Amino acid sequence: MRIAVVTETWRPSTDGVVTRITATVRELRRMGHELLIVAPRGGEPVFEGIPVRTVPNLRIWFVYGGKPWGLPMPRVARYFKEFRPDVVHVVNPFVLGVAGVISAVRQRIPLIASYHTNIAAYASFYHLGFAKPAIWWILRSLHNRAAINLATSAAIRQELMSHGIRNVRVWRRGVDLQQFNPVHRTQAMRERMTDGHPDREIAVYVGRIALEKGLHRLRGMFADNPHLHLALVGDGPAREELEAYFAGTPTTFLGTLHGRDLAAAYASGDVFVFPSTTETLGLVILEAMASGMPVVAAGTAPTHELIDGSGAGALFAAEHPEQIGPLVRQLLDTMNGSGLVSQRARREAEKWGWRIPTEELEVLYQEVRQEYQARS
Repeated sequence: MRIAVVTETWRPSTDGVVTRITATVRELRRMGHELLIVAPRGGEPVFEGIPVRTVPNLRIWFVYGGKPWGLPMPRVARYFKEFRPDVVHVVNPFVLGVAGVISAVRQRIPLIASYHTNIAAYASFYHLGFAKPAIWWILRSLHNRAAINLATSAAIRQELMSHGIRNVRVWRRGVDLQQFNPVHRTQAMRERMTDGHPDREIAVYVGRIALEKGLHRLRGMFADNPHLHLALVGDGPAREELEAYFAGTPTTFLGTLHGRDLAAAYASGDVFVFPSTTETLGLVILEAMASGMPVVAAGTAPTHELIDGSGAGALFAAEHPEQIGPLVRQLLDTMNGSGLVSQRARREAEKWGWRIPTEELEVLYQEVRQEYQARS
C-alpha cells in the first residue's frame, strides 16, 4: 500500500508519539509499503528512505511549553495528490491534522486517526482549563471523520467513546527490545547520572520536564531513601523551575538523551519513577521494563494496564505522593535480595515488540481500504 502519515509531532522533537511513529513507519517500510510523512517543519527531508513533506510552524510560548504546531496549510492536499495514498493515517489530529483530515475526506481517501496526547488534560496546566469543552468538540469533529479511530489503551478507548468519538479500536503498545535491554548497563553512565557517585541507588525518570508530568511529587521520596539519587532525563519548559525546586537534593538533570546514551540511562538505573497522571499509555514505562528496571508510577487506568499482574512494579495514589518513598524502598530492598523483579519487568516487556502491533495496524489499513472500495 501507499500510506500517508500526518503527524502533529515529529523529529527533532522527542516524545512517546515520535517514538511510536518512527518505529511504526520503519516496520511498515520493512513490510514493503511506500510511505509519506507530513509533519511540522524542522526535521530532515528524508527519514530512513521515507520522504518527509513539511508545513510551517507556529509556537505559542504559554501553550505546552512553546511546542511547535504545524499549520493546517492547503499544501497538505497537494502532497496527497502527488503521492496518491491508498490510506491516510492522521496522528493526534488537532492543528496540522485538520488539513490531513479535510484533505483525505475531500479526496475520498480512506482515513484512520489515532489519539495519543491528552490535550484537554494538559490545558489545565497552561491556564487554559476553560477551553476543555472546546478541545473535546474539535477532537470529536476530527476523529469522527475517520473510518477507524485508534486508542493506545483500553482505558483511553473508553474515555474517547465517553466523549462521543466513534469506531474506536485499541492500537496495542510496543517497545524496541533491542535498544532497551539490561545489557546496556554501564558504570560510566551511573557516574554521569549521579555526578560521580555511582554507588548510590538511582531512581530514573525519562520524559518532558514539564508541570503536567507531576515531577514535584518525587521530592519527598528522599526521606525514605537517604542513599537515593534522582536522575531526570529529558528537557522542557519547567526545567529551570524544577531545578530550583530540587536544589539541595541529590538530583541530576541530564537533558535529552538519544540512542545508546538513552538506552544506557535506562539500563543503568535501579528503579524507574513516573509520577504523571496525564498519559494515554506511558511508553517510557515499557522502555524501562524492557531495560530491566522495576517501576513506581502514579496509578491511572493506563498504568494499571501496564503494571497490574506483572510483578514488575508498584503504583501509588496520585493524591498521596508520600507513598512513593516507601514503595521505592520496598522495590530496592527486593532488588538487593534478588533480581526477580528486574527479570519480571523484562519478561513482561518482551510481550510487546513493534512487529505485532504494526502487523495489526496493517490489517486495519487494509480493512478501511477494502470497505471504501466496496462502497465505491
